[in-house]
Amino acid sequence: MSAPQLEILLIAVVTAVACSLVGTFLVLRRLAMLSDAISHAILPGIVVAFFITGDLSSPWLVLGAAATGVLTVALVEALTRSRLLKEDAAMGLVFPALFSVGVVLITRYAGNVHLDVDAVLLGELAYAPFNRFEVGGMDLGPRGLWLMGGIALLNLVMVTAFFKELKLATFDAGLAASLGFAPAVIHYGLMSLVSLTAVGAFDAVGLILVVALMIGPPAAAYLLTDRLAVMLGLSALLGSVAAVLGFWWANILDASIAGCMAVGVGAVFAAVFLMAPGRGLVAVISRRRRQRWEFAQVMLAIHLAQHEGSPDEAEESRVEHLHGKHVGWTPEFTRRTVELAVRRGLVVLDDGQLSLTCDGRVAAGEALSGTAS
Repeated sequence: MSAPQLEILLIAVVTAVACSLVGTFLVLRRLAMLSDAISHAILPGIVVAFFITGDLSSPWLVLGAAATGVLTVALVEALTRSRLLKEDAAMGLVFPALFSVGVVLITRYAGNVHLDVDAVLLGELAYAPFNRFEVGGMDLGPRGLWLMGGIALLNLVMVTAFFKELKLATFDAGLAASLGFAPAVIHYGLMSLVSLTAVGAFDAVGLILVVALMIGPPAAAYLLTDRLAVMLGLSALLGSVAAVLGFWWANILDASIAGCMAVGVGAVFAAVFLMAPGRGLVAVISRRRRQRWEFAQVMLAIHLAQHEGSPDEAEESRVEHLHGKHVGWTPEFTRRTVELAVRRGLVVLDDGQLSLTCDGRVAAGEALSGTAS
């Protein structure tokens, strides 16, 4: 791996970590699409700051964009508090309007400047190593690596320092307010970090990858754990894995690095969505299948218990009777249910006749008492 490739990969990894740390709280607060809104709405802030400074590398661009991101949050909340619009509708109105203002300003007044819509949306990590950070004539590496590394460190420090407050305000804002934690201040502080992170990643990776890294890894981590601290760590790890995977695909396919990394985020989430131990699709299907067979065994025990000692017990306890009109099971379903019930020790099968064991009577009794209560 060449030095520029290593630098590109490092920028992608620190960007993934920075985005994942703040994105975790967006996912938990059900504000996932707010990252998309902020990432698009910061465009006019960048353009206006550029018009004022005339310098694409000026730190005022970062401040202008961050301020626009916070303005986006404030406008969305103002529309939501009016109770005339839901939060999703408010976001759907605010960020297209602000983004469109930025696009119009670029196309009308910045046509000759390296600030175009395609670069804004997709970004180009391949160019990141050429934008160097120099101090006193000394080359200290890519500017994007220092910027995103600093933002990732800032996010880590802020999340660690205010972990208790963020956790309480995220899961129970009412309790946080009653304890004097000022959830509104915490919320706007978090949104400021989200805006700053989106701005920092804006030029290097583009809006699409910013949104993917803020939401994909935290959403995948959410399927793996219920502990917030572990979720934050897993989110950063999964984001880094997606960045490496996307970089590898981009080299093989000779395609957009940011685009392949966004696909990598989707691939990582899909893998977790399918294979997560407790909440993955495979685990859910397996659990539902197991519950279906367990329910059928209990129903068999209840059926036998209801007819135990009755004149028609011999008829009702025949295996062939279970897939007749009275019970309605198919022969294959009946065979499998009886086989599992015998193995579990709920019933005994003797020459086509079924009889309950002590465990079977207990299971039937517990099920009937639970239904009655």
